[in-house]
Amino acid sequence: MKILVVCQHYWPENFRINDIVEGFLERGHEVDVLCGQPNYPEGEFYDGYDAHSIKEETHGKVRIFRTYEIKRGSNTNLRIFLNYMAYPVASGIRVKKLLKNDYDKVFIYQLSPVMMAYAGLKFAKKKKIGCAMYILDIWPQNLYSVIPIKNKAIRKFLYAWSMWYYKKPTQLITVSEKMRQYFLQVLGKKENEITFIPQCPEKLYEEEVHDPELEARFSGGFNVVYTGNISPAQDLETITEAAKICIDNGLPDLRFIIVGDGMSRTHFEDLVEKAGIKEHFYFEGFHPIEDVPKYTDIADALLGTLKKDGLEDYSIPAKVMSYLAAGKPLLLAMEGEPEQILREADCGLSSKPGDAMALADNIKKLYHMPEAERKELGEHARVYQQAHFERDRNIDRMLEVIKRA
Repeated sequence: MKILVVCQHYWPENFRINDIVEGFLERGHEVDVLCGQPNYPEGEFYDGYDAHSIKEETHGKVRIFRTYEIKRGSNTNLRIFLNYMAYPVASGIRVKKLLKNDYDKVFIYQLSPVMMAYAGLKFAKKKKIGCAMYILDIWPQNLYSVIPIKNKAIRKFLYAWSMWYYKKPTQLITVSEKMRQYFLQVLGKKENEITFIPQCPEKLYEEEVHDPELEARFSGGFNVVYTGNISPAQDLETITEAAKICIDNGLPDLRFIIVGDGMSRTHFEDLVEKAGIKEHFYFEGFHPIEDVPKYTDIADALLGTLKKDGLEDYSIPAKVMSYLAAGKPLLLAMEGEPEQILREADCGLSSKPGDAMALADNIKKLYHMPEAERKELGEHARVYQQAHFERDRNIDRMLEVIKRA
């Protein structure tokens, strides 16, 4: 097939769509990508890019069509709103110039906002071809996890607006079974029009990568590693409070290694400093995806948290999949399917979102657990990931859905 992929974010930004596209290419398909200008997560354009200077480029075998974008800048609510609004409009205009190209299918990788799907839906309608949409962020619920909108009229409008987008594709793919059931109920689509395919980690997460410098730097203590986006949804207050409880109760060599960036990084650093535990936190900042296995390799536990906002019923965070592949014990403060996976896999400890005392207790349990037992939990994680979330098998399933769109 010749596939047009539509997503606001693509290489050189670190999103899983990069690996999915590579999977399509490995199987002999041809792929073009319509996307914006790379500026995530720091909010500044990457070297060589600005708002609109790069219109078309090639990365490997992929032809990339870039469109105008307002950068996220300081990652304030206003800047993110402007970023959210600019791409749908600009890509909707840009896609008109692609109508001369012949594609067999459109594949939309839908992160926030849902409006990023607009250009793909418009193209598929104009060309009368099938369109499949992979829903990573469910709207408007994901919006409320970042911006707590209370006005009932606005919420009603946003719900109707979001459903308009979800009704249009001929095939939907969801990242959890609960999300699939939700859309079957609210959209009235047929069973075979919505498919659950989990976010599967890139193969590199399965590799054991030893970095002598990191190993030396973080030796002699207990390392809790967090990777990925730093946003309000991650319940940073609970992490900070749980860390302080542990440190104040006899775990002086406990370290929290934070690998990533996002709109709430400064807030997170401020929380840690106010708690008086700054020397126990290491904010490593943004790293290319290839560096992440170096950090998971030095981890005694991998940390994932989410605020309780209803999204746990719809989604399995991508970091949970990556953590499983890394083969280390998981330390989760989540409900819903992530907690269910952890229990089925027997690969770590879980607590309720927002319960700092329970998270602290679980940290202490892992801290005092014999190393052999922690290693066994990590092996359970790896086995479960291979059985349920293996990358190649799920890319094949994704292509089957796209073909029947």
